[in-house]
Amino acid sequence: MTTPFPFTAVVGQDDLRLALLLNAVSPAVGGVLVRGEKGTAKSTAVRALSALLPQVDVVPGCRFSCDPGSPDPACPDGPHEPGSGTARPARMVELPVGASEDRLVGALDIERALAEGVKAFEPGLLADAHRGILYVDEVNLLHDHLVDLLLDAAAMGASYVEREGVSVRHAARFLLVGTMNPEEGELRPQLLDRFGLTVEVAASREPDQRVEVVRRRLAHDDDPAAFAARWAEEEAAVRQRIVAARELLPSVRLGDGALRQIAATCAAFEVDGMRADIVMARTATALAAWAGRTDVLAEDVRQAALLALPHRRRRNPFDAPGLDEDTLDETLQEFAGPEEDDPDPDGGPGGGGGQPAPDDGAPQDGGSAAQPEAGDSGEPQPSGAGAGEQSAVRASEPFRTKVLSVPGLGEGASGRRSRARTEHGRTIGARQPRGALTKLHLAATVQAAAPHQRARGRSGPGLVVRRDDLRQAAREGREGNLVLFVVDASGSMAARQRMSAVKGAVLSLLLDAYQRRDKVGLVTFRGRDAQVALPPTSSVDAAAARLESLPTGGRTPLAAGLLKAHEVLRVERLRDPARRALVVVVTDGRATGKGAARNASGPGGGRATGGTEPVALAGRAARLFAAEGVASVVVDCESGPVRLGLAGQLASELGGTAVTLDELRADSIAGLVRDAQGTSRRAA
Repeated sequence: MTTPFPFTAVVGQDDLRLALLLNAVSPAVGGVLVRGEKGTAKSTAVRALSALLPQVDVVPGCRFSCDPGSPDPACPDGPHEPGSGTARPARMVELPVGASEDRLVGALDIERALAEGVKAFEPGLLADAHRGILYVDEVNLLHDHLVDLLLDAAAMGASYVEREGVSVRHAARFLLVGTMNPEEGELRPQLLDRFGLTVEVAASREPDQRVEVVRRRLAHDDDPAAFAARWAEEEAAVRQRIVAARELLPSVRLGDGALRQIAATCAAFEVDGMRADIVMARTATALAAWAGRTDVLAEDVRQAALLALPHRRRRNPFDAPGLDEDTLDETLQEFAGPEEDDPDPDGGPGGGGGQPAPDDGAPQDGGSAAQPEAGDSGEPQPSGAGAGEQSAVRASEPFRTKVLSVPGLGEGASGRRSRARTEHGRTIGARQPRGALTKLHLAATVQAAAPHQRARGRSGPGLVVRRDDLRQAAREGREGNLVLFVVDASGSMAARQRMSAVKGAVLSLLLDAYQRRDKVGLVTFRGRDAQVALPPTSSVDAAAARLESLPTGGRTPLAAGLLKAHEVLRVERLRDPARRALVVVVTDGRATGKGAARNASGPGGGRATGGTEPVALAGRAARLFAAEGVASVVVDCESGPVRLGLAGQLASELGGTAVTLDELRADSIAGLVRDAQGTSRRAA
């Protein structure tokens, strides 16, 4: 068995350790979401926490970890008589991102249920995690249907498995801990709000602390048992402190003054609903118990706000979580009650209990990769293109757009954009199952079994059902697509007001992609060539950041941009062949520059002043998309009294349609795009 890295040996990361310990003291706080860059001890700290949790008493032989003092009357393994149980360590169960629904909630044998009336149930991960920790690494990449099941279990404290009227229920109360890298995409707001606390972690930039991180990591890897033995005393001290805080917790008094501060703070920061108030109250109470006090002080309320409110302050997907501490202090001061005694400086909530001295966060997974500076799009500055180049301009205010959907019926990852065959959605038919049966089509199953009942010797009321009678429900729902933006950042787009409007339009489409659970990619072209500013990713935030920092200027290598986009799609099909693509080209249709001409056959093609050669080359590149039936739309950014109509020509070559920036706001945009895409598919 692998020896985990000791919790008390984690260097720095005080907020992360405190949030985890508070949940160990009071699981009612509601779990922790840990956000941060890769290599910052997120997974290490979470896995180490399970070794500190007190043991739990369970009914012997119960697969659902019933408490022998008050067993669940509806336990599938019950009924259990109250009595003594056996003690075992609290479990930490990991939910893989790619897990199936049956693996999470459990599987019910439908064949035996129909034929014998027996509820043969195989428990899932929710049953294993009962009275323990459910850990989801990369929780932001979890499929939507699994997120829905987690939300239901977290809200009700129980898991229900239903198959056409046959149901099993069992208790499922667990500490939900998730880790995520925001670069890979954000969480759905519903799941985000279910996490009681959120912690932002980052690698320390202090050399001495980074040295200590590496030293401890290497020592643990060389001899895990010996390294753990060095920290055994500190681990035991924290374990005892958790037990003491749990015993003290019922005696902690949350006075009216602290409650008023909590309510005023939540109101001042305009958080939605009342869950934030409740979480803050539970967190402040746990902080007091952790500090060994029976009264909640203002400092507990302040720390609770810093942990419970930042992720509830987001007003749109591109807002970074955070809290204005000046506003927080002013609110607490305004609603402060009578003066309180100063807390014991040695027993404060930030003490960490037996934890090492360094204060700053540090990575435990081998360090952190350097992040690009703000405004760095990763695009080299082309030589010879500096003339007339402008710095980045801010995007105009985003607006709501209609759906740009891919025609036909796909089979990609679940989402909210285009029609697809999915495991969830409305039932449109039945088929024989391929592999394990997940969604029974009862009527079709009975219809398949009915003609054979006499031959099978049916004599009682039960239906004689065999494996080949079972029918899987065929369902239609929605899928997420790959929305690939191809953005013209050349000199012809460089008018500041115009580029601001262009960025605002793309930002609006990115917001729509976030809401519809799409992957997005960003290709830009200017100067001599095209660049993949952002490879396909689930992080719409990252795409918005790259768009915001995008400078303009130089020539217009339109063909290079299209060819680069075509290459991105080719590679992405190999990685994810089921995900269909929608290409959004944002340009005025002009094509100039030697960069484009170099791709043409024959010497001397394409002049720096433009001409027909670059435009013709761009048309040839566009026809590659049309030949493969790729859904596309051109956002025509041409302005001024004289219009060349080049964007419309490009859309025709792509087999898509062209819409202006003004039309992008109109209600008719969705119909225009769908009609054009449908025409494109039929032509292909």
